[in-house]
Amino acid sequence: MSSLAIVLRVACEEWRLLLRNRTALGASVLATALVLTAALVSHEQRRSLAQSRAHYQAMVDEQFGAQPDRHPHRMVHYGQFVFRPLTPLAFFDFGVDAFTGNTLFLEGHRQNSANFADVRQSSLLLRFGQLSPAFVLQTLVPLLIIFLAFASVSRERESGNLRLLLSQGISGFQLLLGKGIGHAGIALAVMSPAALALVASAATGAARPAAVAAIIFAYACYLIGWVALGILVSAWARRGRDALLLLVGIWIAGVMLVPRTVPGLAQQLHPLPTRLETDIAIHHDMAAIGDSHNPDDPYFSSFRQQVLQRYNVTRIEDLPVNYSGLVSMEGERLTSELFDRYAGQAFAVEAAQNRWVGRAAWLSPVIALRQLSMRLAGTDGRSHQDFLEQAERYRYRLILDLNRMHAEQVQYEGDKDHRLSHQNWTGLPRFDYRPIDPFREPAHLLHPLAVFAGWLLLISGLLIRRGRQLGRSVR
Repeated sequence: MSSLAIVLRVACEEWRLLLRNRTALGASVLATALVLTAALVSHEQRRSLAQSRAHYQAMVDEQFGAQPDRHPHRMVHYGQFVFRPLTPLAFFDFGVDAFTGNTLFLEGHRQNSANFADVRQSSLLLRFGQLSPAFVLQTLVPLLIIFLAFASVSRERESGNLRLLLSQGISGFQLLLGKGIGHAGIALAVMSPAALALVASAATGAARPAAVAAIIFAYACYLIGWVALGILVSAWARRGRDALLLLVGIWIAGVMLVPRTVPGLAQQLHPLPTRLETDIAIHHDMAAIGDSHNPDDPYFSSFRQQVLQRYNVTRIEDLPVNYSGLVSMEGERLTSELFDRYAGQAFAVEAAQNRWVGRAAWLSPVIALRQLSMRLAGTDGRSHQDFLEQAERYRYRLILDLNRMHAEQVQYEGDKDHRLSHQNWTGLPRFDYRPIDPFREPAHLLHPLAVFAGWLLLISGLLIRRGRQLGRSVR
């Protein structure tokens, strides 16, 4: 019998034992049903949320364009809401969306934070994890693999079959490989409903095939890694219960403790100022920049002289444009630069936190998987940051257009009583969010993949070594 035939025979024997074990079979069926349920429920939730956000975005756009004749500066303060659209793969991995908020109110002279995060409106159970395919595959399916694989080799040792199998010409490596293939097939079968949902998203053109393929590959490697770890511990442990205790301990540390402890440590090492602290600092710096409403302010007094010299006049009443509109444009430019500077500082701190967490992925591949999964699904922190940056660029262009109307279409004399036609609001551009390309920065994908490769190589090397030791034990 060839080596391949021996390996497949061992794998088939593992499947036969699973079919005879009602508890293991029932657990596998329940896990598969849970993955399927998570995929269907999260897909429906994503569809409902996407429709809701699109509806409200269209409603506020219509309300903005339907405003009556107004002074353009009134429209600056009227503002505009923008909603972050959900990416097609958000149903698979919700990522940080539940924590970051999805709605921004854009107005002049201010840069607001995103509101309506689900965590702030839900119970504390949401912080444990939402029922998404990613959560089930990351957290719960490894427990099933542990339950099925912990006795795969130790069972043979305790029953006395291990020495008999090895004495019949089956090498230790062939035995471990066959059992690994058997349990890997079960793990991939449990994952299949989520994989089919992902493939369907790519087939309909909603998601990028490359992103779908990368997600399926990453989760398959992750589950196979757990299978290999289960077979390895079972081959080392003298008793099945010892293997079970060790594997459960590894699961608790690697899946529960480390991924939830490391972000807290990163926040301690790289503290992010609170919103209140940032607002106080911004107001302090804004006071130092100058007050556009104070005619005696040094900066804007100098600005007035520069404008008069540029147009070669001596009074602001003689300017061909409305000086108040120019002041609004200059004030918005100064405050926007200030907002951008503080936002950049916050993003730099968050990037430092993420880098620290990424280094800890070598302690727990779950961290690497989550980073990779959220990145490909477009639900990671960088994607949220990109939404904020696009929204801020749109806000500045919108306010700039309104202030330009103020400067060019409103007379300085009787400024406050002037009204512009409502048709001006309908011609303004609407917010059009473009999701970030997950492959734009390959380093963010290569690092998690390197972590997977490192862990798989380590476990594979240990399996090969243990297989040789088993083979020598019967000589």
